[in-house]
Amino acid sequence: MITRSTIDRVFESARVEEVIGEFVQLKKAGSNFKGLSPFTDEKTPSFMVSPVKQIWKDFSTGKGGNAISFLMEHEHYTYPEAIKWLANKYNIEIEETEQTNEEKAQMNERESMFLVSNFAKDYFHNLMLNTNQGKAIGLSYFKERGFREETIKKFDLGYCLDEWDNFTKAALEKGYDLKYLESTGLTIVKENKQFDRFKGRVMFPIHSMSGRILGFGGRILTNDKKAAKYLNSPESDIYHKSKILYGIYQAKKEIAKQDNCFLVEGYTDVISFHQSGIENVVASSGTALTAEQIRLVNRLTKNITVLFDGDAAGIRASIRGIDLILEQGMNVKVVQFPDGEDPDSFAKSHSDSELAKYLEDSAQDFINFKVSLLIKDAKNDPVKKAGLIRDIVSSISKIPDSIQREVYIQECARIMEISEQVLFNEMAQLLSKSSSSNTKKNFEKRQNLEVVKKQNIQLKEINQLSILEREIIKILLLYGNEEIDFVEEIINVDEESGKEITTYKKYTNKVSSEIYLHLQDDEIEFTNPIFQEIYNDVIHQFNLTDKLEIEKLVNHENKNIAQTVTSILMDEEKHQLSDWEKKNIFVTSALEVLQKAVNDSIFNLRRVLIAKKINELLVEVKEGKKQIDLEEVKNYTDLKKRLFSKLNRVI
Repeated sequence: MITRSTIDRVFESARVEEVIGEFVQLKKAGSNFKGLSPFTDEKTPSFMVSPVKQIWKDFSTGKGGNAISFLMEHEHYTYPEAIKWLANKYNIEIEETEQTNEEKAQMNERESMFLVSNFAKDYFHNLMLNTNQGKAIGLSYFKERGFREETIKKFDLGYCLDEWDNFTKAALEKGYDLKYLESTGLTIVKENKQFDRFKGRVMFPIHSMSGRILGFGGRILTNDKKAAKYLNSPESDIYHKSKILYGIYQAKKEIAKQDNCFLVEGYTDVISFHQSGIENVVASSGTALTAEQIRLVNRLTKNITVLFDGDAAGIRASIRGIDLILEQGMNVKVVQFPDGEDPDSFAKSHSDSELAKYLEDSAQDFINFKVSLLIKDAKNDPVKKAGLIRDIVSSISKIPDSIQREVYIQECARIMEISEQVLFNEMAQLLSKSSSSNTKKNFEKRQNLEVVKKQNIQLKEINQLSILEREIIKILLLYGNEEIDFVEEIINVDEESGKEITTYKKYTNKVSSEIYLHLQDDEIEFTNPIFQEIYNDVIHQFNLTDKLEIEKLVNHENKNIAQTVTSILMDEEKHQLSDWEKKNIFVTSALEVLQKAVNDSIFNLRRVLIAKKINELLVEVKEGKKQIDLEEVKNYTDLKKRLFSKLNRVI
């Protein structure tokens, strides 16, 4: 177990904007940062980070929290793992106490798979660098490919001995469970026998964006035609080939910095580019490009340059991925290497400066590339040429931005020597088909929503209470420490006339104390259990230190409390006054109207609770459960009228 003092040092050192900046491209937005949600596929940034409050909120999913919760949500870390990751980032020494057997047993299967994968990475890497066989076979192969030792270490490259169970035996001896060796695909188990999946192969560990080992690619070194040249880990709970890009961990910072990502096909393409000084490169690892892979890049940049080798057949098979990239609203350029060359071979046969210059000079727009590629097939055949034009217009129709679509249509008309109007008509038909399909889906959704709406009418009162309770919690979180002036209404009855005489007394009180006193007087408890827990924690803090420390709630061990508090704080952050001030609209600050906000929140909660109580009394009378007590109903009704008067509302 990690000691409390280590955890405290981590919280003191970690900067949420620095941590999230490792995974999401953030741009300054006033006092905050904004970026695309790493949890959903979105075109407009709704992910907000507040450096002042040290919290984040994803408005597309409702998720939020601090640096720890982000790592737990995004990288699926356990709490201790997130602490260790941050400690490593900020060079904090971790102090630990011995785990009990019970605590060890609680580690879930997913985490066990990560541990096994990390052990395998270290084992293959160390075996290659420090054993005679490893050096003679694995290391010599990589050196023959031109990879320097620092590059080999950077990518954790390794070698699995050409023995049936060398790795499996070593893992079992270290105490790793055969169950997880099998579930990660590192070991193949058949009846009572087990053997290494990657025996006799050089190893390419596949990292997540945060550096965790998800799986492996292994290349065979013999000429065995029956065996696959490259072998990947099988699909598992931690390894999904279609959602991973090789090299994303090593490339993420440079992708964001260069605002561009080079997309190649294989492991060695990525490694050779890094060695040539071009680090903003990732590989699809031989799979057809997927939307999930594109979204990984989209978090870091809007620009992708797809690199193709000189194999025309391979290009035609891969070119479908361009449409997927366009659908994500990204900008696409294409570079084609000369016949017989691929990114790996070209990088090795040219200097770093020659490679950089070639990439810059050869990059062309996807339309020009498609035309130059397909026009060879069309030649002078009008039917084929018409098919090519439709193919290009179909690609353009995938672009979400209408202005970009129009510019590309104009460019296509110029290149293909055809009128813009014909192309616009063709695209309009394509968009119309797509729109009709979406309209049908939306209609079905609306029908379902109508049913849900009818069912939700009965929940209106409960929702109203929850909204008012949330408002009180928000005021406590934002202004609980503030001392402001309040006015007490004192009602006396004149003995002679019997009339009520109202006087007002001014006094100063802390916002938290004022709310606490009112809720105590009425013995009010929140209907929302999370709000009640937050309220209890807030009041407990004030009772102990007479001060609210928001950080304790944001970093609360109860995930629901931490997330709810973060959500409330970030919702308020989203509506900053600065947005209005930019338009020369100056709004009264919250502090100036805080007394009214506190009173209104309490009076409104009382109003709804009283109305609820009156309805309950009338229902009980109607059902014969109780005799009507006119005095009780009158008292509640009078109280309701008084509250409406204070709120300047008409009953």
